[in-house]
Amino acid sequence: MEMHGVQHMMMNKIYILAAIFLISNWSSCYYDVEEELYPSIECQTQNLSYTNDIVSILEQHCYNCHSAAANFGNVTLEGYTQLKSYVNSGQLLGVIRHEDGYSPMPKNAPKLRECEIAKIVAWVEAGAPEN
Repeated sequence: MEMHGVQHMMMNKIYILAAIFLISNWSSCYYDVEEELYPSIECQTQNLSYTNDIVSILEQHCYNCHSAAANFGNVTLEGYTQLKSYVNSGQLLGVIRHEDGYSPMPKNAPKLRECEIAKIVAWVEAGAPEN
């Protein structure tokens, strides 16, 4: 009987060691593919349109607080004429880039994505056309 108990304990140890070996090998089969982890995102900053490109960014991030209806901080960005005054003063780029001396926008929300900022910058540098 005692021999049978020893064999049983040995078999249990072998099963446990085999399980540990298999689990450790399966978990080490993980690999990173840089292209999958960090896909390249092409940011189109050429031939931007106020109507098709810029307004959609403003609608998503700005109009909740700075539309004609909301007008928080006495700032309205809805409509080309209103927006253009903030473009001309440098305030628009200052607040979205979180530059010193400007209140970072959007307030209490994450900074705009780099591509969105790049699009607004390119549009401003192109003269902020009303197109």
